[in-house]
Amino acid sequence: MREWADFTVETDEKDGTSLVLSGPLLISSIGVLDRRLREWPGPVDRIDLSQVGAVDTVGAWIVWRFARDSGGQITGASEDARRLIDAVQGSQSEAEIEAPRLPLLTRVPAAIGTRVFDWGVGVIRLLGFLGAILTALGSLAVNPRRLRIASITRQFELVGISALGIIGLMSFLIGIVIAQQGAVQLRQFGAEIYTVNLTGRLAVRELGVLMTAIMVAGRSGSAFAAQIGTMKLTEEVDAMRTIGVSPMEALIVPRLLAAVFMMPLLGFFSAGIAIVGGAVISDVSLGIPFFSFLSRIQEVVPLRDVWVCLVKAPVFGMIVALAGCYQGMQVQGNSEEVGLRTTKAVVQGIFMVIVLDAFFAVFFTEVGWG
Repeated sequence: MREWADFTVETDEKDGTSLVLSGPLLISSIGVLDRRLREWPGPVDRIDLSQVGAVDTVGAWIVWRFARDSGGQITGASEDARRLIDAVQGSQSEAEIEAPRLPLLTRVPAAIGTRVFDWGVGVIRLLGFLGAILTALGSLAVNPRRLRIASITRQFELVGISALGIIGLMSFLIGIVIAQQGAVQLRQFGAEIYTVNLTGRLAVRELGVLMTAIMVAGRSGSAFAAQIGTMKLTEEVDAMRTIGVSPMEALIVPRLLAAVFMMPLLGFFSAGIAIVGGAVISDVSLGIPFFSFLSRIQEVVPLRDVWVCLVKAPVFGMIVALAGCYQGMQVQGNSEEVGLRTTKAVVQGIFMVIVLDAFFAVFFTEVGWG
């Protein structure tokens, strides 16, 4: 059974009030005593430690703090207890616990300067990362035997084949939403038949590849950052460099190639499934036969929309892979950094995809593919 520290109060007309501590003054037994001492209402003349057993640093600090606050004199301390109390008293510091808050005119420029400096360091690191990738691609182009076919095939499977189910389900539901909501709005103008045009062009030109890129960023981009970040944390990347294996060729290039080459296929697949979803809901609720919907799609969706999809998809895939791999290579310190970098990879990947999609929308309109 645990023995707790305690105290009794002795009052003498000659010696005044004495607080007699008893029991071990250890971190495991002093919790109740500490609370009672904090609630002590007034000063004492002496703090008697003659009945105290073992003492550790926490116990010595609590006794010294009470003696300081109450003005009492410590008596009856053993040699070990006295040495600890003297050490605690000698380590007293007047330093502020919290850093002083700087004036506004100093704090704001300092914060802006820190952010600009961090941004500059980030740009330099990103340029270095892109340069290392170009160097690795050039080296592989000169020596294609060093291309890791097995690793690339594995990444093709993870990025592409394994994602078909979730992307197909998402695209099917998106197709249903586009057709249903589009038909409701077009019905007000008596143009319900144009639901086919709306569903086909949106699915092929925009939403198919865009939603696929967002899904790949959340699924594969985060996996890239977490996998590479964990390898950095366990020093596997450093071990690869030590034995002469380039991490760029072994880790980054396979993931980059998989994202770039699989995104067009996934985007086209997504657009097709979205059209099927639109055809199903049109057959069920709009009275447009399923196969009539599909045959009409061939007439209303121009071939340039397919090319727009196929041009945007590899660019989106490259951005997602670069964000994931770059953030993974920046991991250092602890496992918490892996989570933070993984989140950054997803956010940056999705943000850049949306920005580039807006750029492509303006660009293709200007070149007459609107």
